[in-house]
Amino acid sequence: MKKTLLAVLGVCAVGCAHAPSPNDQIASSQAAVRGAEEAGAAEVPEAALHVKLAQEEITAAKKLADDGDNQRATDKALRAGNDAELAVALARASAAQKKIDEFAQATQNAGGEAAPQNGATP
Repeated sequence: MKKTLLAVLGVCAVGCAHAPSPNDQIASSQAAVRGAEEAGAAEVPEAALHVKLAQEEITAAKKLADDGDNQRATDKALRAGNDAELAVALARASAAQKKIDEFAQATQNAGGEAAPQNGATP
């Protein structure tokens, strides 16, 4: 009786240790890729690279999930999401830098009139 109970518990432990389906993580990563594309990642070479990596990792995650390797599929999907989020950050940083550069150029072209001179108030 004791051996049977241990065998049942062992089977349950192995069955319960099976990783859950990575579908939610894959969908989240796909949404992150769309966000990166909408943020303009295609115009920033480093960001575009991370979008491409994310897309490749999503494809790999789907294949691993189809093969039943849910843990590795989840890991790949998480990595894809991280790459996509990095692409968003890089695209936004590039856009912010462009705005800073444009403002600096406009200020310089205006002869510095945008900033008070010699402590005078506008």
